[in-house]
Amino acid sequence: MPVCATNTARALSCRDGRAAAKLKLASIIVIFLTSVVGISSPVMLARLFHGKPAYDKAILIIKFFAAGVILSTSLVHVLPDAFDALSDCQVASIHPWKDFPFSGLVVLIGVLTALLVDLTATSHLDSHNHGNTGGGQRSQYTPIVPIGEELAAVKRKSMESGGASEAIGDSSIDRKAEELVRMKQRLVSQVLEIGIIFHSVIIGVTMGMSQNQCTIRPLVAALAFHQIFEGMGLGGCIAQAGFSLGTTVYMCFMFAVTTPMGIVLGWIVLSLSGYDDTNTNALILEGLLGSLSSGILIYMALVDLIALDFFHNKLMSSESWLKKVSYLVLALGSTSMSILALWA
Repeated sequence: MPVCATNTARALSCRDGRAAAKLKLASIIVIFLTSVVGISSPVMLARLFHGKPAYDKAILIIKFFAAGVILSTSLVHVLPDAFDALSDCQVASIHPWKDFPFSGLVVLIGVLTALLVDLTATSHLDSHNHGNTGGGQRSQYTPIVPIGEELAAVKRKSMESGGASEAIGDSSIDRKAEELVRMKQRLVSQVLEIGIIFHSVIIGVTMGMSQNQCTIRPLVAALAFHQIFEGMGLGGCIAQAGFSLGTTVYMCFMFAVTTPMGIVLGWIVLSLSGYDDTNTNALILEGLLGSLSSGILIYMALVDLIALDFFHNKLMSSESWLKKVSYLVLALGSTSMSILALWA
């Protein structure tokens, strides 16, 4: 195993197990509280605006801020860390890691996996919907669209048919269409949370395995802001999906505890095995999981959050100012999360 060149004096002075343990305890509490604040804020705002004229626009703006945060998380935070882990001299000097760019390959696998999940689940939902309505035609993939748009399309078809039976069944069709769209939006939120959980576990385990107080100290403050913005991103998607109260609380709780649980897990691994965050196997695992979660988040941000609403949302087309505001909010979310890369 090759020996990597390091600043030995600084490394030794920073490696203090007792000081690192105190910082880890503080980080568990701080990160949990900031995660709760971050993910609950858009959910509470959505419930506050629910039923009001500005509800649809508020949800859309929250969603674009969320998309900017998630896209920046994947490209500026997760992906560079994954590349760094697999290009570390302890990993990049051994087979097969030095022979092939595995980070890019696993990102591609993450993108294709997210697409496969999206296609499979949506096809299943469409088939189920056609079965309920008695349609015998083969269902086609349809993107996840806002409820108002799909309901409008259903109503137009009903009006064009002009039959009394269609008018009588209009409310039933509306309910089925709304439920279908809700199920699609819930799928987006659930897949998105899976990608973010991967990322959060990696962050937590890496901090938990570290004995370097010089690394942990700035990370505590930086990760606090990191979790606030990332929580706002996921919370915006959860708010739009319209989950039940119990499911919403469960998803928010899982996001809030994932990073602290990762810290505890990394701490346990360090205590039992003596491995730390510079161990070769730990670096490989960090690089692979980071690349996979990056691919999932890139797909979800670009396909299911950004492109969908910018090009297929009629509310966006009818309100020209809303498109400009949405773009500015998207840029604001991306910029805010990107600036945090200076510290974490």
